[in-house]
Amino acid sequence: MQALLGLSRKIDAFNTLVGRWLSWLIVVAVVISSANAIIRKIFDMSSNSFLELQWVLFSIVFLLCSPWTLLSNEHIRIDIINHSLPLKVRGWIDMIGHVFFLMPFAIILLWWSIPFFLVSYNQNEQSFSAGGLPQWPAKSLIMIACVLLIIQGISEIIKRAAMLAGIIPDSNAGAVSAHHAAELEAERLVMQISSEKK
Repeated sequence: MQALLGLSRKIDAFNTLVGRWLSWLIVVAVVISSANAIIRKIFDMSSNSFLELQWVLFSIVFLLCSPWTLLSNEHIRIDIINHSLPLKVRGWIDMIGHVFFLMPFAIILLWWSIPFFLVSYNQNEQSFSAGGLPQWPAKSLIMIACVLLIIQGISEIIKRAAMLAGIIPDSNAGAVSAHHAAELEAERLVMQISSEKK
């Protein structure tokens, strides 16, 4: 199990590095979007390539940072129900979700995204808009994201198995204390607002 946990740490480090660096593309997209809007208003000019580049940059962040989101436990879940369950039950829910839902979905999506990309690449598919960008680089993002998500899924399964076996601390335990702290802060703010109204 220690060798698997070592592999998990390497996967986590890699996807953290990828996520942190690629998240900066949001800033690039904002700058391009702002520049494009200013040029359009001042000079009455626009570029389809700049518009499409914004979409591609957002797609890169959305797709290729998704493994980092999973690693950081920031993915969407029903917290109201999840936080009321015992830690062991939450661990099993995570394990079942990763093994039976995340991994099959990512593998099927990867299987279908490879020919989707290859057809586009072989045709050198271009944008339908005049002056737009080639389409195959954007279509490759689905395939790359699936690979990154699959390896992060493997890391999460390893960690959940180690948590359920009691080898490493349960990561959900920190979430419980954070959730409790948020509830206490909300109660304090409500009391403060109530006292200010009086």
